[in-house]
Amino acid sequence: MNELARARELLAAHPVVDGHNDLPWALREHVRYDLDRRDIATDQRASGLHTDLPRMREGGVGAQFWSVYVRTGMSGDDAVSATLEQIDIVRQLVDRYPAELRLALTADDMEAARAEGRIASLMGAEGGHSINCSLATLRSLHLLGVRYLTLTHNDNVPWADSATDEPSAGGLTRFGEEVVREMNRIGMLVDLSHVSADTMRDALRVTEAPVIFSHSSSRSVCDHPRNIPDDVLSSLAANGGVAMATFVPKFILPEAVAWTRAADENMRAHGFHHLDTTPEAMAVHRAFEAERPRPVATAATVADHLDHMREVAGVDHIGIGGDYDGTAFTPQGLEDVAGYPNLIAELLRRGWSEGDLAKLTWKNAVRVLREAESVARSLSASRGPSNATLSELDG
Repeated sequence: MNELARARELLAAHPVVDGHNDLPWALREHVRYDLDRRDIATDQRASGLHTDLPRMREGGVGAQFWSVYVRTGMSGDDAVSATLEQIDIVRQLVDRYPAELRLALTADDMEAARAEGRIASLMGAEGGHSINCSLATLRSLHLLGVRYLTLTHNDNVPWADSATDEPSAGGLTRFGEEVVREMNRIGMLVDLSHVSADTMRDALRVTEAPVIFSHSSSRSVCDHPRNIPDDVLSSLAANGGVAMATFVPKFILPEAVAWTRAADENMRAHGFHHLDTTPEAMAVHRAFEAERPRPVATAATVADHLDHMREVAGVDHIGIGGDYDGTAFTPQGLEDVAGYPNLIAELLRRGWSEGDLAKLTWKNAVRVLREAESVARSLSASRGPSNATLSELDG
């Protein structure tokens, strides 16, 4: 049996838990949530989406954290409302495709979905601006099903520094530490993708539960601030957390960093947001690429990161977070959600055992959520909800 056939067989038993997929935002941008115009029960390649149900099945996806991301240009109550709309579309998808998708709020739900042959659908909010500096809003998002919060997106929030903004807080403020503690108490995973290295370290110092990186790779392999330094990776064993390698070429291929910066500037010059993946925006990208061919990442590029992350963090502390439908470009062999078997086949060729691959694809992510739930049960028995405010703690 060749490696690709072995990969498909392994994924049938231990499917992928993917930490981050931006389909909800793509549906908002493409068709304003009109699911009749983007019926993901059918192949959506022609529409430019990376994600649909047939390709998720082909790729061996067993659980998906759907990102309920909103742009940092939205703030205050506007950001909260838009996040609620994102949560609503995930629930619409689950209701529309009940034979394929199952809403998952717990690790047990994930296992039940796998036993039923359905794809467990979880949610993660991408950026602390989605809670508008309100712990009550944080708790409300959790009640609606959100199971992780990425502390920042590309810009700082008043209580935490982003990886791609000028440092302001120096990591987490006192209120930021309270956000982490309250997330621990309610069982919401602390997601450290997008945050600065100092924010990562502060969160790991404060947290009482395992953390995740929903879509970040190794800074040692590709020196980009969105990636994880080795000292942070090495701390995951003591914390119990999981770092989920991303596929975004500009974060994993050094040669792609400068090219993407120029491509993003070209997008803005044409009046598009640099993260826009609508067909109109992609036409601008393709024209730029025709004049200036882009460096192409491959499944082997991602495997290089996973090799290093396994060495530094340990095999119990790594996972996969592709960031499909949140990036304009994807690696060769990992063009869309059907591509995961190609990555697993590459790792098999490198000598990864099937036991280690089962941890990478399924077991580690389920474990980290289960452990966060256990911590929450203990903490909620000993302390009540925090009503602290930003002004109260940070002045």
